[in-house]
Amino acid sequence: MAKHRLTAVSKNTIARAVLGAGVLASALGVPTAAHADTSIAVAAATAAKHPDTARSAHKAGERDETKINVTADQVLAVARSQIGTSENAKGGGTPYQQWYANSQRAAETVARDGGSRTAYLNAAWCSMFVSWVGEKTGARPQIGWDAWTVAHAKWFAANKRFGHEAKPGAVVFFSWKGGKALKDIQHVGFVVKDNRDGTITTIEGNTGNGKVEERVRPKSQVVGYGYPEYAS
Repeated sequence: MAKHRLTAVSKNTIARAVLGAGVLASALGVPTAAHADTSIAVAAATAAKHPDTARSAHKAGERDETKINVTADQVLAVARSQIGTSENAKGGGTPYQQWYANSQRAAETVARDGGSRTAYLNAAWCSMFVSWVGEKTGARPQIGWDAWTVAHAKWFAANKRFGHEAKPGAVVFFSWKGGKALKDIQHVGFVVKDNRDGTITTIEGNTGNGKVEERVRPKSQVVGYGYPEYAS
């Protein structure tokens, strides 16, 4: 398994992380910090300086109980069809970033976090990938959409659909150091299956290789799971 960007950081990665961080902080004057998959340091600083913003993260999507006619298998099939899609040398160029930058949600998150729509074009895209799959399958009302993994998880929690059991099609949130608080979340993907050996198989965007990949991850790195209410 290739080293994750957290331990093998290139100049391009640093530039991309700072750009992604600007989405959260540029309008608030919060110092930025490079991070592999999300701007956690910036988010923490933002929360410290602007607690009202932190508490209202993803407020526009809270309590969304819209039913869908989409199954977990259908969502995973679309996610799997994207395996191999790669970012460019600048950390951008994916359809997920391009879609998000032009979405209504981007306008809402810029209003929430500052920055600009164009910043998303080269920003960390793991949560944008999950959001894109939801959009393409018609499951977005249950999968949610955000570019910030912490806000994405808070949306599931606000809808009382966040827990600790690995289920196929669940949205899985990671902390590489094993933290268990929502604020510790650094990465996100879809659960394919529970391997019953302390690991899960996942499909994730923005992996350490800058691609959509199927991975096997230890449960010790999982903060929790978001549960879309799929059709049976």
